[in-house]
Amino acid sequence: MLTYLIRESRHLLVIAALVSIVSGVCSVLLIMQINRALTVESIEAGKNLAIQFAVVAVAAMLTRMMSSMLFERLSQKVHANLRRFISSRVMSVDYRKLEQIGGPKVHSALSEHSTRVAEFFLSLPIILVNAVIVIGCMVYMAWLSWQIFLAAVVVIGLGSLGYHFAHMKAVRHLGAASREQDRLFSHFRSLVDGAKELRLNAAKRNKFTQDVLGSSIEKVRYERTFGMSLFSASVAWGNFLIYAFIGLVLFALVGDIPDRARVMTGFALVFVYMVVPLEGLLLALPRANLAKVSGERINEVTQQLDDIESEPSTRLATQLNRLDIRGVAHSYYHEGADDIFTLGPIDLVFTPGQITYLVGGNGSGKTTLAKLLVGLYSPERGSIVLNDAVVEDTNRDQYRQLFSTIFSDFYLFDQLLDTASAELDAKGNALLAKLHLQHKVQVKNGAFTTLALSQGQRKRLALVVAYLEDRPFLVFDEWAADQDPLFKDVFYRDLLPELKAKNKTVVVITHDHHYFQLADRLIRMENGQVVAVEIPAENLSVSMPVRIDEKALVASDV
Repeated sequence: MLTYLIRESRHLLVIAALVSIVSGVCSVLLIMQINRALTVESIEAGKNLAIQFAVVAVAAMLTRMMSSMLFERLSQKVHANLRRFISSRVMSVDYRKLEQIGGPKVHSALSEHSTRVAEFFLSLPIILVNAVIVIGCMVYMAWLSWQIFLAAVVVIGLGSLGYHFAHMKAVRHLGAASREQDRLFSHFRSLVDGAKELRLNAAKRNKFTQDVLGSSIEKVRYERTFGMSLFSASVAWGNFLIYAFIGLVLFALVGDIPDRARVMTGFALVFVYMVVPLEGLLLALPRANLAKVSGERINEVTQQLDDIESEPSTRLATQLNRLDIRGVAHSYYHEGADDIFTLGPIDLVFTPGQITYLVGGNGSGKTTLAKLLVGLYSPERGSIVLNDAVVEDTNRDQYRQLFSTIFSDFYLFDQLLDTASAELDAKGNALLAKLHLQHKVQVKNGAFTTLALSQGQRKRLALVVAYLEDRPFLVFDEWAADQDPLFKDVFYRDLLPELKAKNKTVVVITHDHHYFQLADRLIRMENGQVVAVEIPAENLSVSMPVRIDEKALVASDV
């Protein structure tokens, strides 16, 4: 990640760093000229020194201004690049892998952790300028008196040692706070998504507020406060040592030496001048440590997002003539059973103009089969064959473009994300009228005018999107579950037959047994297995459902 950020911003980073270093050098020159002015002996020499001082002061101002502006620009560029970097990984990673990582970690990386890294780049001019000032002051002290300079090195060494131990302990606490922050983002999501349940159950609400959300917030607060307090204590310790050393210089270390006044004045002035840059440097370093911890968290997430899908090497057909599921199997951990759930092996055939109902109990594997079917999951065994071409990792993304889906946990974008046109708007508004939504929402310039609707109404908007995408294969996962009887009837008796008439392939996951007779076939599932493929009686003009051997049909064609 850091390599990526430096590569993307290296020229701006180098220029900003050089300007910051020049600004620090100018600040050191100013303190040297101040010390010379305090001991100048002639008015003429003082005039020349005044001109030099003015030039250096203006240069210090301009370079400090340029440094801050350049690093502000760099910080915003880094923030944007970092978010693009993480977003591109999220967009490219295998969907199953993304499910395993979870949304809260990604959200935390995109928001707080990326902000911390960007803030570090914003604090870089402070670190660079103050570091140059401190180093320059140390060099000037060595020029004044190397014996006293050695004593100063000992004092600064003691301060650095104390800071190092505080730093090591503080980083551990900041790391713990960062890990808890990822869990806190998950609780924030629960706070909104579970709002209904929390309001209907006071005991659950209090438990969540105090023991779950409250304890997580408190842990983040405690760990960060303790970590940053350690940094503050180390800064105070460093300041104490500096003033203690000034006392030693003034009252003990400087004996009866030539230029005693100049040496004492120079050391006292340099140390007093160095207090603010040193304090600023020590206060800026915790931000660097926060950025380091955040960078490690981002690296951890992006490394988990390394399972990037392959670039296509072969082209798949854009038309659907036949789709074969051949011996497909998939396994995953099932929380309800506390065991590994295995789906399949499954053999199925899908053809255009066919409406298939996928039915079975909860946990039977219907949604997992649908995700395998549309290419969100990759089969662990078996294969998916489109028009005699095997779907592989290299062409799976092309394969997914054949499908429009509405899963039970669907997400609805406010824009259609297609090319906006008057024709698209007209089609969308006509569909909205058919679904009785024309008085609540319209399609304008390729976007919905509002999404502030009930869940059932939002599902109807999702159905409009699926229609407008005009893909050859549509999958509906419990679409009618949130609809009243009127719209259930419209969906099963009007909309699905319209899609069939358009030669679309449709899979409907449903529990609405009253409409089973309208399907071209029923696929029944139990415990991850297809237990029956039935042709409803109404479609065969016979009195009982007829079961067909789909596996034999696949084998005969192979």
